[in-house]
Amino acid sequence: MAEMTDHAPAGQAGEKDTGEGYRHGVSFGEAFRVWLRVSALSFGGPAGQIAVMHRIIVDEKRWIGEHRFLHALNYCMLLPGPEAQQLAIYIGWLMHRTAGGLVAGILFVLPGFLSILGLSYIYAAYGSVGLVAGLFFGLKAAVLAVVVQAVIRIGGRALKNRVMVAIAAAAFIAIFFLHLPFPLIVLTAGIMGFFGGRFGLAAFQTGGGHKAGSGPVLSDAESALGEDIPAHARPNLGWSLRMSAVLLALWLVPVAALYMAFGAGNVFTEIGLFFSKMAVVTFGGAYAVLAYVAQQAVQHFGWLKPGEMLDGLGMAETTPGPLIMVVQFVGFMGAYRNPGSLDPMLAATLAAILTTWVTFVPCFLWIFLGAPFIEKLRGNAALAGAMSAITAAVVGVILNLAVWFGVHTLFAEIASVRLGGLQLDIPVLQSAVPAAMALSAAAAIAIFRFKASVIATLLACAAAGVLWTLAVG
Repeated sequence: MAEMTDHAPAGQAGEKDTGEGYRHGVSFGEAFRVWLRVSALSFGGPAGQIAVMHRIIVDEKRWIGEHRFLHALNYCMLLPGPEAQQLAIYIGWLMHRTAGGLVAGILFVLPGFLSILGLSYIYAAYGSVGLVAGLFFGLKAAVLAVVVQAVIRIGGRALKNRVMVAIAAAAFIAIFFLHLPFPLIVLTAGIMGFFGGRFGLAAFQTGGGHKAGSGPVLSDAESALGEDIPAHARPNLGWSLRMSAVLLALWLVPVAALYMAFGAGNVFTEIGLFFSKMAVVTFGGAYAVLAYVAQQAVQHFGWLKPGEMLDGLGMAETTPGPLIMVVQFVGFMGAYRNPGSLDPMLAATLAAILTTWVTFVPCFLWIFLGAPFIEKLRGNAALAGAMSAITAAVVGVILNLAVWFGVHTLFAEIASVRLGGLQLDIPVLQSAVPAAMALSAAAAIAIFRFKASVIATLLACAAAGVLWTLAVG
């Protein structure tokens, strides 16, 4: 595949050549081992994953400097999709061209994909067995506290003024009461922020982002890559368009083939189309889009039951890789329940692969298309304003997710009530589940009062759920 090669040799004068054509002194084999290590340690959501990457890539290996790392991160935060995985693709490409970006991006999701696939097999085959049911009962209760923590964490960063608070409130009303689609909410907020930033309105100049780390700062000049731009990383429209064409075909041709072969109503076609759309609108992290995914998967497609979305989220929280990997479980269960003429487990496995493919191939497209032109985005007030408004809207959407999860976790029965043009899901108070309430409260105390890690909290609640199920059972 000649089109997949880069358009110029890497490196700058004065850099050390490893004999493999990489003048920064880092061999491709070493990079492979490092990215494998990064992927195995990528727990804790995007903040934790970015912190791991920063510690290994910047502090320990000293491949790139602090400024270049943060510049790449800011670019990735402008894109739809998981910013941590895209940051890995970006750094891998910067260090070892296209092959480096592909290896870094694939390895970042592979451990999580295999882990969730194995858990999905167990869930589908034995989900109703007491031990497994108790495990996921405990996970669901803990996940509720984790989602509330996400609302507070992102809200504290994004809602810096009354305008941002108003955008978040409007987003919550739009999705919770009016049931407007998530993509429309993101688009509206982005347009508002774009023009607010372009016209220099102070409210839209809030910025935001993840902190990379603390301690001594490694300058770009002291890093292995240096402070210059490698030759292959300089803007080349022809290369970007060729790469984009290849990746666009890899992404959309399988979806189009499914549509033509099986029609729009087939579960594989629905999965391909739905999660391709999600790949374009997933701004603000996985929590932002999960409410919409849950709503569509449960109410529209019938792939999942309400509580099962929480089970999938618990899987994604306790395995390495991006949290958006939860969509793999959604696709798995959708095909498992609608296998057509295939064996249910085979259909589910193929659907898990398809879901993962259409979710993450676009991440490579965004990086390879735009990374060479990243310097043009620096200091762009309009784009910064758009991201500020989108992040504020995301807070409202995640709040909706917390309410939705809370209602379906803490109560066994839900009633739909219409008030004029509004539709509300109201919990039936008599159906409250005291054990779920107790576990959720314990998880919240562990996370907020004692600053326990998410992984430790989830595992403890899962064990408590198993013990509770055995005790009552």
